[in-house]
Amino acid sequence: MVRPERYRWVGVAAANVGPVTPVSAPPRVAAHLRAVGDGPAPVLHRGPDAVYAEVAGRCVGVVGTRATAVPCALRSSLDRLPDVAAASVVGGVLQLDGEPLVIGRMVDVSVPRLAMTGAPGGVDVASLVGRGDGLTPYGDDVLCGWLAVTRAAGVPTPEVDAEVRSLASTTTLLSATLLDCAMHGEALPEFVAWLAGTGSVEAVERIGHTSGRGLVEGARLALSGLERVAA
Repeated sequence: MVRPERYRWVGVAAANVGPVTPVSAPPRVAAHLRAVGDGPAPVLHRGPDAVYAEVAGRCVGVVGTRATAVPCALRSSLDRLPDVAAASVVGGVLQLDGEPLVIGRMVDVSVPRLAMTGAPGGVDVASLVGRGDGLTPYGDDVLCGWLAVTRAAGVPTPEVDAEVRSLASTTTLLSATLLDCAMHGEALPEFVAWLAGTGSVEAVERIGHTSGRGLVEGARLALSGLERVAA
C-alpha cells in the first residue's frame, strides 16, 4: 500500500533512488548523520510510534506523530511507523530497511534564553544517573530538566557536566544521548514551550509514564536558586 507521506526523487537519478520518507531533523542530529561513515545502525527499540538506533555511539530516533519528539530524533509525518528489521546509514542518510529518511527541513529544539541571576539549586548526579526503569530512567529525566534550565539561564555547570559524562555509560544509550542534548540546551517541545511561557507544566508532566514529571522536578530544582531579571 502506498503511503501519502512518501515521495520519489525527481531528476536524472530518480529511477535509481526509489521511495524515500521525508523527515525533519534537529541540526545536531543531521550533522551527526553527515559525519559518520556508511554502515549498519543496530536497532535498540522498535515500535509503531518510534524506532531508536545506535549511530556511531549515539542514539538516533525516528518518531511518528504520536510519539514524544525527543531532541535526538528525526520526525516523520507518519501516524504509524512500519515494522523495522534493520537500520543503516548510507551517504549521511539514515535508512530503515533500505528506505532513506531524507531530511527536508531543520527543526529548532533549543531552550529559550531566560534572563536570570543566582545559582541553580544543587543536584546529586551520582544518585540520579541510570536510576529508574525504562529507556529513560527517572533520575536521568530529573537531570535533563535541571541541565536544560541551566542552559536556558546561561549558567555554566562544568563540574556537573563532567560527572554526567563520566557516568553516561551506566545508563541506557537513549538516556545518555538525551543527557548530552540537555547539556547542549536541547529539549522536548513541550518543555521548551513551558520555559518560554507559551505552554503549560501539565503538558510536560503528561509526557511518558514518568518522564515529564522527572523533567519538571529537575527544572524546579534548578529554578529554586535562580531569580528572573526584570525586563
